[in-house]
Amino acid sequence: MGRRRKGQDVHGWVILDKPLDMTSTQAVSAVRRVFDAKKAGHAGTLDPLATGILPIALGEATKTVPFTMDGTKLYRFTVKWGERTDTLDTEGKIVARSDNLPERAAIEAVLDRFIGDIEQVPPAFSAIKVDGERAYDLARDGETVELEPRMVRIERLVLLDCPQDDLAVFEMQCGKGAYVRALARDLAFELQTEGHVAALRRVQVGPYAEVESIKLDALKEMAHKDAASEALLPVQTALDDIPALAVSEDEAFQLKQGRSIVLLPRQAQELKEQRRPRQVAGKDCTFLALAECDGVAVALGDAKAGKFQPSRVFNLAP
Repeated sequence: MGRRRKGQDVHGWVILDKPLDMTSTQAVSAVRRVFDAKKAGHAGTLDPLATGILPIALGEATKTVPFTMDGTKLYRFTVKWGERTDTLDTEGKIVARSDNLPERAAIEAVLDRFIGDIEQVPPAFSAIKVDGERAYDLARDGETVELEPRMVRIERLVLLDCPQDDLAVFEMQCGKGAYVRALARDLAFELQTEGHVAALRRVQVGPYAEVESIKLDALKEMAHKDAASEALLPVQTALDDIPALAVSEDEAFQLKQGRSIVLLPRQAQELKEQRRPRQVAGKDCTFLALAECDGVAVALGDAKAGKFQPSRVFNLAP
């Protein structure tokens, strides 16, 4: 029996416009097949009933996934008033009803309560693990799932439209871990009614927006024409807000061997001026910088005490 082919070395980001009724895992598998890529992952799960931006990392880009996941996200969603479902979206069964349909003024009056650092209880139907099992698996088995509240960051929440008496369209910009379905539930509670998410679209994740996205059918068509690589964005696009350090070929070689390089006083000063407090995946990345050689990512590392020490090396051809 021959050895199983592992795929090709493909590196970069595909900003997929995920279709309805497809899981994030299915989307990653589909994109991976298009490129026959060895390695793939995604930056931030998107519910099957949601559409929109799902950044998919291939090859060396998977090393930058945490930076995209920690980026801000922008959602547009529609809440249907008067009915709450067990899943808090259209997939579930109705578990509560209300005749109260809030008007625009009433809705806008409570929005400020959901902006800033707020406490939010995740939906029972979520991927959060409880004693080693996914909460949604327990909920589907009929078990009562009680999840602990967590702090999330809501940067902006605005009411865009009220197309019908029982519908309200919102736009929300938020940080990692915020659930739109939980927000809809809590909004309804504040308005003394019931509600669930009737439609949800993610329009931005970190540096990636709709203008850079591609639909799966279009990507497959490009692949038929041997042009799928045109949809790939460079690995370092996920690191657009990380200070960049230009290095020579000799310095790039040293960094790829795991060795530090000495910074020129000018380079050290420029990196210091761009420095800001930063947490990524719970780690302090205040001194983090990206070394590049001729526009190709070489390594991530700490720039301090006059040196650049690599912590993560990219195996990319110049």
